[in-house]
Amino acid sequence: MTDTNTSAAGVRTAREIIGRSKDPVLDENNPFEAMMARFDHAAELLDLDPGLYKVLRAPEKQVIVAVPVMRDAGEVEVFTGYRVLHNTSRGPGKGGIRFDLNVTLDEVKALAAWMTWKCAVVNIPFGGAKGGVVCDPSVLSISELERLTRRYTASLIEIFGPESDIPAPDVNTNERVMAWIMDTFSMHKRHAVTGVVTGKPIEMGGSLGRREATGRGCVIATKEALRHLGLPMRGTKVAVQGFGNVGSVAAQLLEQEGLTIVAISDKSGAVYNANGIYINDALQWIHEHRFLIGYPGADAIAADDLLELDVDVLVPAAVENAITRKNASRIKARVICEGANGPTTPGADRVLEEQGVFVIPDILANAGGVTVSYFEWVQDRAGYFWDEATVNDRLQSIIQRSFHDVLSVASRHQVNMRTAAYMLSVERVAAVHRLRGMYA
Repeated sequence: MTDTNTSAAGVRTAREIIGRSKDPVLDENNPFEAMMARFDHAAELLDLDPGLYKVLRAPEKQVIVAVPVMRDAGEVEVFTGYRVLHNTSRGPGKGGIRFDLNVTLDEVKALAAWMTWKCAVVNIPFGGAKGGVVCDPSVLSISELERLTRRYTASLIEIFGPESDIPAPDVNTNERVMAWIMDTFSMHKRHAVTGVVTGKPIEMGGSLGRREATGRGCVIATKEALRHLGLPMRGTKVAVQGFGNVGSVAAQLLEQEGLTIVAISDKSGAVYNANGIYINDALQWIHEHRFLIGYPGADAIAADDLLELDVDVLVPAAVENAITRKNASRIKARVICEGANGPTTPGADRVLEEQGVFVIPDILANAGGVTVSYFEWVQDRAGYFWDEATVNDRLQSIIQRSFHDVLSVASRHQVNMRTAAYMLSVERVAAVHRLRGMYA
């Protein structure tokens, strides 16, 4: 491949290809288009070689499998499963598996690409992958979920592996599902293969600190952003959209750092208290009542209103496309830390930048999970496990370093943090492709 730095013609061709690939009517709610719009922008700024641009834009492998499952009542139902490997130039594919009715190939492709850039931005030796099964796990029994998981795993037995593709928990999957995957894979290989998945139970080779890692990474990145902007920790007001694993851990740890959590939300709605919500009380309420609705320590507000509160920090940690061009102009937060994947659309990015909002992009902000997954994989392969303090210290080191790597690119190229994160990650993946060359 020709390096564009030495070929003016190559630069022009790359820009022409990127220009032709842009859809003038971008569907900002399509996760694959949103991710690709950001990749295209970074590639254009990097003057990426046209051949390399084509390679990085295309997923390496897209697998669709039929997953027949015997239901408890005796009838057979066939589900559709996906697994996409986007890029494995830097190491084995890494990415979660979700069980959800809304799983689509476009979504899985987007999330796999996100994982490629996420792993590269924190500079860990993984590529991007993602998987999912189209199903409603809430109507499946535990035994049906187990059969579904094992059949899906068996269908992808040639794809999965500690040297090739390493799944992890995602939407509606957990450490028990990972245990079933590990067991199924191990039974086929005739020996225990702990490194085939991460997010496993501790007893099976899981890592201490893994459950809290994504939320903890958000907190580390938020603290670095506040320091950079010269804002204090104590008394800084925070709203957290989504009170699941990521949002609740982030809220708890931010509270411990002296920030004031004034609003939180879950599927049942949002609550607000200008004087602060005691996070442990809210967690106890959810433990007893399952949902936030009715929580007596705060007033109920409309879920969408949480995003527009007058706060210093907003943590969207719930769903994709929460902040769009329709509501971005009403965002008052000074800092947005994206705990979810894709919570902000490309159209909203432009509005937020014009308003001076400092956005910590998802591929940096929520990379704590994949970083500790990497730690788990390393520990499994070494057969030597770390204490939780070691895990947390090493996570902090990587997130802090990565934040400042991105900040440096943003300063040098006069771009926002999201563009800088994509530029950094795309260039790191591209650099490996240049070194490895093209196999033909």
